[in-house]
Amino acid sequence: MSAIIELKDIKREFIVGGETVRALRGVSFSIEAGEFVTIMGTSGSGKSTLLNTLGCLDKPTSGEYLLDGTSVGGMSKNELAELRNHKIGFVFQNYNLLAKTTAIDNVELPLMYNAKITAAERRAKAIKALEAVGLGDRLEHKSNQMSGGQQQRVAIARALINDPVIILADEATGNLDTRTSFEILVLFQELHNMGRTIIFVTHNPDLATYSSRNIVLRDGVVIKDIRNENISSAKDALAALPPPQEL
Repeated sequence: MSAIIELKDIKREFIVGGETVRALRGVSFSIEAGEFVTIMGTSGSGKSTLLNTLGCLDKPTSGEYLLDGTSVGGMSKNELAELRNHKIGFVFQNYNLLAKTTAIDNVELPLMYNAKITAAERRAKAIKALEAVGLGDRLEHKSNQMSGGQQQRVAIARALINDPVIILADEATGNLDTRTSFEILVLFQELHNMGRTIIFVTHNPDLATYSSRNIVLRDGVVIKDIRNENISSAKDALAALPPPQEL
């Protein structure tokens, strides 16, 4: 197995009101292709700073970050943007979809800047990605016509469109009810079973049982890094929930 992500003694410091805030204090770990990793920590643990570093949205103060074998430290903003677009699929808590825009249009978005792909190819790829997340019957639905779970599926389809090496999910079930959360977790587990590398940042400790590895941060350092030999099935958990009540 090859490391998709390597962090070597990553530190990130901010100056806030004349004081130095040490958000990350020397974080080192690697993630191999095909892992499903949950990253946890309470507010102030450094979780968001780590997420921004992994997503190439922020550069560390010191240390080295290699994404798919490429050291990102010396890259310009444009180079980082290109790397992000090709290597990382983002899924956010609040979906980040364009309002009143169809599912296809939202999913096509990351390909709009790729001159090598025609409009027809772009549409075909978007349809395939939406079908893969179970939304083949919602292609022309606009975001304001869909439930939270459906919107998150659109966001996952958009994250998949460029065939990224990692999917980076930030509290991806945070705004969803229990049943819908498990439906989204089922989808992430299916993607993991297909060999996708998933990093799922969350404050919900229950989610650790559904991933293959759990990394816990506190005060800017890793305090736990545990492999899960007995991954729970989100599909079974979903089936065990009481049936939804009729309105």
